[in-house]
Amino acid sequence: MTVRTVGAWDAEEIVGLYRAGEWWKEEWTADGIPALIEGSFCFVVAVDDTRAVGMGRAISDGCSDAYLQDIIVLPEYRGHGIGDAIVEALVEFCTARDLAWIGLIAQPGTVAFYRRHGFARMTGHVPMLLKEENDLS
Repeated sequence: MTVRTVGAWDAEEIVGLYRAGEWWKEEWTADGIPALIEGSFCFVVAVDDTRAVGMGRAISDGCSDAYLQDIIVLPEYRGHGIGDAIVEALVEFCTARDLAWIGLIAQPGTVAFYRRHGFARMTGHVPMLLKEENDLS
């Protein structure tokens, strides 16, 4: 298994990863995947032979801040250090470019995983998401 920084990848494999993470909405199409990859500051895939079994990306302005997101490993490949390798590759890419702030939003149950990589809770901060006016809970 290797982790590669890529500028393009098979869109259907990436859709499969998003589905495995339960982050794919069925009304979406794979047509947007190339732009998603190209628009990322860094996009990595974990490859077993030629198949992507994990991925992650960093979103950044390239000079101050970065957010890690969409870190996914196929269920049958979890527990083998692939997620660790993805996070390490993304952090290394960002720190090599002297980014001063690297953040993420951890899903429930993943805090310990990210703590192992040096991430800590941001005391006093609340992650927020833009909602429709009638859904502002």
